[in-house]
Amino acid sequence: MLAHLSDLKAFCLCVLITLTACAPRSESSADQDSIPASTAADITADAEAWADSVCASLSLRQKVAQLFIPALFASDDFWTLRQLRQYADSCIGGVLLLKGDSHSAAIIADSLQTNSRIPAFVAIDAEWGLAMRLTDAPKFPLNSDIRPDVNDQILYDYGRELARECRIIGVNMVLGPVVDVSFGDSFMHRRSFGDDPHRVADLALAYARGLEDGNVISVAKHFPGHGSVSADSHLRKGVIERSLNQMDSIDLYPFRRWVENRLSGIMVGHLAVPSIDSRMLPAAVSPIVIKDLLRGDMAFSGLVITDALNMKGAEGYGADDAIAAGADIVIAPEKTFSQIDNVMQAIANGKISQSDIDTHVRRILFYKYLLNRSNPGAKSPPPATTTQSRDTLTTPQADSISHLLR
Repeated sequence: MLAHLSDLKAFCLCVLITLTACAPRSESSADQDSIPASTAADITADAEAWADSVCASLSLRQKVAQLFIPALFASDDFWTLRQLRQYADSCIGGVLLLKGDSHSAAIIADSLQTNSRIPAFVAIDAEWGLAMRLTDAPKFPLNSDIRPDVNDQILYDYGRELARECRIIGVNMVLGPVVDVSFGDSFMHRRSFGDDPHRVADLALAYARGLEDGNVISVAKHFPGHGSVSADSHLRKGVIERSLNQMDSIDLYPFRRWVENRLSGIMVGHLAVPSIDSRMLPAAVSPIVIKDLLRGDMAFSGLVITDALNMKGAEGYGADDAIAAGADIVIAPEKTFSQIDNVMQAIANGKISQSDIDTHVRRILFYKYLLNRSNPGAKSPPPATTTQSRDTLTTPQADSISHLLR
């Protein structure tokens, strides 16, 4: 595991090419494909300074809260907005949007950013577009239904289009793409790009670069690979019954490509991997999987994010276990504020060090700076009306890309 933000510098010089020059380009700027190294270095220094300053200004409990992204439905009812205000007041790191509509999603994003002291992550599962969660969003095919001869450019355009839609409603993190290499009766079959590790990696990388060139964080999932597992992690823990050599050539291959290409996030699943961790811990709470394999062997320097901790696959484990194992961000825990209390207790009893908390928080703040580089404290614009949101999300470009994917 990385111990200091200085270890992020080489990584961030590459990430900045995508996440800092990512406003939609006009034709006159379409040929500006890179940021000069000197400029990237300056941005890196600014981001580190901002992350250090903000981290130093937070109480320990506020720092811990930054590591949490609870889930809520994309609804603008009174109770949801009241819960959202509690999250904002507690300095929570962000929220994950569940099912709802685009207008409500935009209201939630705007309300959270307006009331948060620190810019928040607004995440969504959008493995086949926002329609996976939002009823009125443009529809794209399931990954398993994408035509076999689709090329990287179409996948890049798909990611870039999805980023455009996300930014309209205030979403800045997509929990996708799925990079699991799926076989036969795998639970991930419909959600996967297929059974060829090279094709999975190529399509996922192109899609992710489109997202990140559109200033949206992409998160590959489900490390170290859910493709051979028939179990649904929502219901029980899956077990990867493969040797390490098999995993390295199949399951881990797309993730290694992801790391080599310096993309932003990786989600760790609720999967036991006896060939890696003989204790059979779910990967999301396994120090061997996160610290030794992902951070150590694979040298990943980006955001490590858990799969939803409210799933049965993580039953018996809490946010303190995931953070102690090396996760930066905990997704959808049961009883968020109780889990924050548990992490505070884990710090008090030495299970988690304050220096590790600071490392996680600085990494999170670094990425928040990149998303809001022109003004790290910037707030989202007012949400569109229901009609405006639907009209601006659904465009001929979106329809064209959906057609090309089929």
